[in-house]
Amino acid sequence: MDFYSMPHSAPCRAVMMTAKAIGVQLNPKLISLPNGEHLKPEYLKLNPQHTIPTLVDNGFALWESRAIMTYLIEKYGKDDSLFPKDPQQQAVVNQRLYFDMGTLYKSFADYYYPQIKFKAPADPEKYKMMEKAFEFLNTFLDGQTYIAGNKLTVADIALVATVTTFAVAGFDFSQYDNVNKWWENAKKVVPGFEENWEACLSSKKRYEDLKK
Repeated sequence: MDFYSMPHSAPCRAVMMTAKAIGVQLNPKLISLPNGEHLKPEYLKLNPQHTIPTLVDNGFALWESRAIMTYLIEKYGKDDSLFPKDPQQQAVVNQRLYFDMGTLYKSFADYYYPQIKFKAPADPEKYKMMEKAFEFLNTFLDGQTYIAGNKLTVADIALVATVTTFAVAGFDFSQYDNVNKWWENAKKVVPGFEENWEACLSSKKRYEDLKK
């Protein structure tokens, strides 16, 4: 399976950890957004939205990381532990995935990307939205080791990729006790965590440069 990505991207790292968790080998194809490789006709034919990551499985092209993650599990997973088939359990996993995409990861993008891409000043109101997102995450994890039930799921993997990016960017989430406990456990149990961390570290300098 061809996997078009940038390793430091949280959505891309989330897919890579999912693939490792189920023992699927991806054929990495690096895409440089600064060089406009995502706008080339051959890539637009695969993904008209020209986003990353994109998976091509025997001619079937799919994008949006969380859709890719659940597709891989449902097609290649040995069981349904990472993405339960029980409707209620699966609904909770999906809710957490949507929370990651629409609230937590979005808060990161809204705060950091204007600074990185457009040299905009830091917006304290956007910073508060990140804090609010972590308050929600902390509440979801109250009394739980995992984010969507009593075992590791794809929702944990997606959120690990996002929280890794927050950590590398220097966002201090130490005040959120439940998040910290979950994070320390996730480092040990999420397949591919170390590779995820190393890949994310490659983007650390751009966040350090914002503080100068």
